[in-house]
Amino acid sequence: MQILGLVNDLSVEFYFLIIILAIILLIILSILGKFISLWFQAFVSGTPIPLFNIIGMSLRKIPPRIIVSARINLYKAGLKDITVAELETHFLAGGHVPNVVEAMIAADKANIALDWRRATAIDLAGRDIKAAVQTSVNPRVIDVPSHGGYITGVAKDGIQLNAHARVTVRTNIAQLVGGATEETIIARVGEGIVSAIGGSDTYLQVLESPQRISKLVLEKGLDSSTAFLILSIDIVEINVGENVGAKLRADKAESDKRIAQADAEKRRAMAVALEQENVAKVKEMDAKLVEAQAQVPAAMAEAFRKGHLGVMDYLRMENIQSDTRMRKSLGEEKGT
Repeated sequence: MQILGLVNDLSVEFYFLIIILAIILLIILSILGKFISLWFQAFVSGTPIPLFNIIGMSLRKIPPRIIVSARINLYKAGLKDITVAELETHFLAGGHVPNVVEAMIAADKANIALDWRRATAIDLAGRDIKAAVQTSVNPRVIDVPSHGGYITGVAKDGIQLNAHARVTVRTNIAQLVGGATEETIIARVGEGIVSAIGGSDTYLQVLESPQRISKLVLEKGLDSSTAFLILSIDIVEINVGENVGAKLRADKAESDKRIAQADAEKRRAMAVALEQENVAKVKEMDAKLVEAQAQVPAAMAEAFRKGHLGVMDYLRMENIQSDTRMRKSLGEEKGT
């Protein structure tokens, strides 16, 4: 009986241990279930990834599903040279793995030269590599100016022209890193339109053949050092503005008139000043004359005292002065 009881106790303990192990196994399987599912998905897709590698991704804070899905898509698209380690490295560097993978597949299908190194560099540079490949396959149209309105230029005859253009561009993958953005394209095209209008002799030449603007602008090579290739420039709308030349000539005439008036006023002021100066000089001379006349009696008295002037000489001088005053008065009467 004691032996039977001991066997029963061992059986209970054994079953209890089995139950505990089963529970632990279920917990482990539930934890590893998603990893096993990803491993099996990769296995049946023909690109097996070790289970411990998938678990390591989770420990390194890398979403395993993103990396596994990216690897499967690349492998199925024929891009078998890109390894799981490269995908993990790009994710840890802050890249957008799904976007890069989709861009690589699209570029491969469109026969666009794009390797993994360049694609990841473009993505890490902050450019949307997926949108860039899409634009390379399907060219995009950019309005110039971009926010409505017109590019304004003035022909040589002074007539203002307002133009609106559309630029068709495709992405230049080779210069996407370090190349100028579409804002530069818009600025360069706008500058080219202004230059082309300004180089026309008359505004009628531009209205007769707007394609002259497109031709001149395209010849300038405006897409150099940019992330785009300009395919065409089309003038959508062009209209006549103000007669800037006439307005400038009118402003110049008004300015010349004001300058002439200022010069005339300056000369008048100088003449008035000269006149006042001459009046002052005349008064000064009159004062000197009065002063000299006041000294004559004193000089005559001195001459009498010293005997240099006699009575007859004085009477003769008075007679001459009286005769002079008479002749002067007669001349004034004849003049009137």
